[in-house]
Amino acid sequence: MPNPDLSTAEYVALRATIRERGTVRMCAVLIGLAVWGGLVTALLIAGRPGPGMLVPIMVLVATFEINFFMHTGVERIGRYIQVFYEEQTDSKAWETTAMSYGARFPSGGLDALFSIVFFAATLLNFLAFLTTTPQSPGWLAISLLAHLAFNYRIVRARRASAAQRALDLERFRNLLSK
Repeated sequence: MPNPDLSTAEYVALRATIRERGTVRMCAVLIGLAVWGGLVTALLIAGRPGPGMLVPIMVLVATFEINFFMHTGVERIGRYIQVFYEEQTDSKAWETTAMSYGARFPSGGLDALFSIVFFAATLLNFLAFLTTTPQSPGWLAISLLAHLAFNYRIVRARRASAAQRALDLERFRNLLSK
């Protein structure tokens, strides 16, 4: 028989985790983009062409990965709450309602991963690289590949994120039934 005190404590902790990670995620994206912008600006002002201009793309990559990791974790916690708390008590609380709402009324522009912002920053980063780096075919190819690889990662993350809720819901239900 489950311990009701433990279940209540777990539920409260999980909801707090969702709230806190959501706030931290927004701050991390804002700080990461500010650091990236400052770094690009400093490199442009200093006139430091070449490989140094690849450092800002790594800041963008790290910022995106932190954002994606935290988003994925929050969504997974939400599905856990939905299956192990809401469905078990036959209550349609926030997680169940939010998922139903999203299915019935698509966001039409909300982007939890800020992918458009990261695509734009990647384009600006590449353009900054082009304007400051001597036209060396080797560095141009390396930069182009780095920027394209990051854009590919963003696309893959968006696809994974779009499928995550349903997949996690199915997996948690499967765990519960065994």
